[in-house]
Amino acid sequence: MADKEATVYIVDLGESMADCHNGRTESDLDFGMRYVWDKISTTVAASRKTWTVGVVGLNTEETDNAQEREGLEGYDHISVLQEIGPMTMSSLRELRSTIQPSHNYGGDAISAIVVALSMIEVFTKKLKYNRRIILVTNGESPIDDESSEDVANRLNDSNIELVVIGIDFDDAEYGFKEEDKSSTKAKNEKILRKLVDHCSNGVFGTMAQAVEELAIPRIKSVRPFKAYDGPLTLGDPSKYESALSIHVERYFKTKRALPPPASTVVVNHEHGGLSQSQTLDGDTEMGGTEFSGVKHMRTYRVNDPDAPGGKRDVDFEDLAKGYQYGRTVVPFSESDFTVTKLETKKMFTILGFVPFSSYEPFLDMGESGIVVAQKHNEEAELALSALIHALHELESYAVARYVQKDDAQPQIFLLKPNPGIEDEFECLYDVPLPFAEDVRSYQFPPLDKVLTVTGNVLKEHRLLPSEDLKQAMSDFVDSMDLSTSGEDDEGKPVEYAPIDDLYNPIIHRMTQAIRARAVDPEAPIGPPAEILLRYSRPPEKLIDKAKPEIEVLIDAAEIKKVPAKAQGRRGRKEQVKPLSGLDIDSLLGESKRTTISMENSIPEFKQTLATATDDATVERAVKQMGEIVRKLIHDSFADLFYARAAENLRVMREELIGLEFPALYNKFLTALKKSILSGELNGDRREMWFKHIIGGHLSLITQDESEVSEVAEDEAKAFAR
Repeated sequence: MADKEATVYIVDLGESMADCHNGRTESDLDFGMRYVWDKISTTVAASRKTWTVGVVGLNTEETDNAQEREGLEGYDHISVLQEIGPMTMSSLRELRSTIQPSHNYGGDAISAIVVALSMIEVFTKKLKYNRRIILVTNGESPIDDESSEDVANRLNDSNIELVVIGIDFDDAEYGFKEEDKSSTKAKNEKILRKLVDHCSNGVFGTMAQAVEELAIPRIKSVRPFKAYDGPLTLGDPSKYESALSIHVERYFKTKRALPPPASTVVVNHEHGGLSQSQTLDGDTEMGGTEFSGVKHMRTYRVNDPDAPGGKRDVDFEDLAKGYQYGRTVVPFSESDFTVTKLETKKMFTILGFVPFSSYEPFLDMGESGIVVAQKHNEEAELALSALIHALHELESYAVARYVQKDDAQPQIFLLKPNPGIEDEFECLYDVPLPFAEDVRSYQFPPLDKVLTVTGNVLKEHRLLPSEDLKQAMSDFVDSMDLSTSGEDDEGKPVEYAPIDDLYNPIIHRMTQAIRARAVDPEAPIGPPAEILLRYSRPPEKLIDKAKPEIEVLIDAAEIKKVPAKAQGRRGRKEQVKPLSGLDIDSLLGESKRTTISMENSIPEFKQTLATATDDATVERAVKQMGEIVRKLIHDSFADLFYARAAENLRVMREELIGLEFPALYNKFLTALKKSILSGELNGDRREMWFKHIIGGHLSLITQDESEVSEVAEDEAKAFAR
């Protein structure tokens, strides 16, 4: 069962909270609510009914609390904005409208703590809860500390943690001190710090540090999940008395983390409201528009000439699975399908042992687990301890067959001993191993020699690195060593990018974006946190330090800058000139061709492209050739001119591939397809498209045919359908 939590946030809504201080462009209230909204939205995202939240407003215009209703004095301008209970998107939306600065500063912070304390005591009673009160204030309203010690004792008796986060409060450990602090604020800081010091479980901090730490992703803590509870065997205990059987429990050690999943929804414009809540029927409201979950429905049809429309619906129960065997399909009924399923029994048995030295780490697959002896079973603990120490002393791993439950797929595990010498915890760590079919063995040419067709071995070759290049690369790798590139708090060299500081940017960026959108659907989502991008690039200091080695490596490898790829090849082909150096075209008075005739379209098109000196000429030639193709299709009687049009299209395609202008052809063909299938070219011309263009392999130019094409193979196949 999840831990129960009861948290009450006390938010100062006084008049001074609307002001901006210390160079910030946002008010003290907005600055402090960054922390509060982040914590509350995290609770909403967890969707745990046992994580309850309450909110109390300090320095509000009205007064609304149980103490004031009972006639007690000193609780003016304190309002309960939300009673303790589970937090949902709808309650978060309602709470947002109440968090507004007032024109009052007559509330007392310690009295507000008493109100929150009473709320927690009434809600939690004597049950097991994690109790917490969080006060957010700028300390500008007067505080009466006459009963602060009594309040602290009451907090201790109820086992309530008190967290005071002050806006621009002094914090020597964080390194912040506010200049020109008012006397009221300085006095209140001392009062609140003294109150926290009297609490057995209290925290006092400044808001700047709290907001800064919000960017650090919070790792989700999970309870151990027992995946297996049964015997770990060596041999068959039912057949051999000498077989080993140890009652063990297996838990997950590492598990793949995934970003929050998204669901498909449809907008219902006829509904209004500014709420978001997941309902039983799957409807969700957010940002003034209601979303409904999409329900999928699938129908199955078969060809039936006797049925209306030529198709007949069939029930899912009448379907059978079929497996392709060559070019035929072999059907399997539900009863036959059981033959293909491997029947297994729940087991965890050791198959054998392998030495440490013969195992390659790259064989590790998937998530790891931890195997321990059954709880409160001394015999199992002693037997497992003996096995662990034996494996450790012999420097061997155990290989085991694991079936989590009956009829589950079997897995092969590698069991690594952990004798508890360093961490005083004896266990076996397991990782899945691949089956033979999972391992692909590829043979690549050697990197240190070249084998000729005659069998000679060459140690020096243009494809092999020289000794200077090897040394330069070795020096460069050494200069980029990360093991001592970081610095600790004292400035001493430590490892750069330790595992504990590496966070998955996809998961946490998605979580941050969802949290921001949930709190304020209208506000733009901020940039990614710096901590998520910190290790996405090499450290600048290390790059500057390694610059000499980089320059040496560039010289040794003879690295040169490659000029940018031109859009097309026109004008780059060297023109053949006569020995006399004379311009034959100008002497004969022949001007460059400007139009392409239908009667001699292919030679004239090639000639125009060969003499083109700019992109505009190529585009004009393609446009003219395209008009000729369209006219041939339009004027064709039946399929009379289809072959001629296809030949013109083939020449256009080949020439534009050679000139590296695939976009012109793809654009024309896309428009041509639309014209043919819509009947714009004088009737039904689909035969031209499917038989002569698609059947003649004249579809879009893909990246496999031209490097500058933006069309992938899958896109071309989809286009041809």
